[in-house]
Amino acid sequence: MPILRPKLEIPLSSADLPTPLMFRSAVAPAQGLYPHHRHAWGEFVYTFTGVMEVKLADHHYLAPPNNGIWLPPRVEHVGLNKEASHHCSLYVAPALCAALPAATCALSVSPLMRALLEHLRDHPPLLEPSTEHARLMQVLLDQIAQAPCNSSYLPDSDDPLLGPVLTLLEANPSDNRTLAELAQAAHTTERTLARRCQRDLGMSLADWRQRLRVVRALPMLERGHKVEAIALDLGYGSASAFIAMFRRLMGVTPDEFRKGAGPQRSASLD
Repeated sequence: MPILRPKLEIPLSSADLPTPLMFRSAVAPAQGLYPHHRHAWGEFVYTFTGVMEVKLADHHYLAPPNNGIWLPPRVEHVGLNKEASHHCSLYVAPALCAALPAATCALSVSPLMRALLEHLRDHPPLLEPSTEHARLMQVLLDQIAQAPCNSSYLPDSDDPLLGPVLTLLEANPSDNRTLAELAQAAHTTERTLARRCQRDLGMSLADWRQRLRVVRALPMLERGHKVEAIALDLGYGSASAFIAMFRRLMGVTPDEFRKGAGPQRSASLD
């Protein structure tokens, strides 16, 4: 696993950034890893391609390109990506973090936020940003402060009944067993498993499974796999059923996503 480190010229313990808002983007190879670290400033993490994961001591956050991850100052974390990804960070000086969430969370990314992030990626600010770049980063910060906060796009659970079921589905996303059948395999009742899904995941197992399939579909789309093949690999009986699910969750069709249309906000993610 390649070890990656942010290219910054200042100590992570320093509260003084060269400028109150800093933007950087990077391409990470598959299985890239930013090892345990923390810094005195806040950080908003977003990925243009692939899926970014951030692990804390007590939580695992996962964000595809319609979510970002906000990390308040001094939060120890690990960053990783299983597939190659192009991601970015907006570093926020502590004095500007008061209007942002006090705890780590996943944030829904609006079309405006994505457009700002893409512009900054394509026209990266200098260490001393121009007036235009500073203004754009301030607008982005304002948008981050207003973005709906989610626990995680694909939450997990260490519950002794629910946890093994999630692990089972992660190992085989095409598993189409019903809630009742999965409950039987876990030696519990359908009602108990459903209650624990709502308690730990904040959603039904069916919704969680659809999100899992979206996460697994993204790298296959980026590698050029046919939509029909992806649908079959993920347990759908037809491409149309997969396309309908993908569009409902991502706001665009798989082909539109592949062509760079980008995800749009979906009510199912708020």
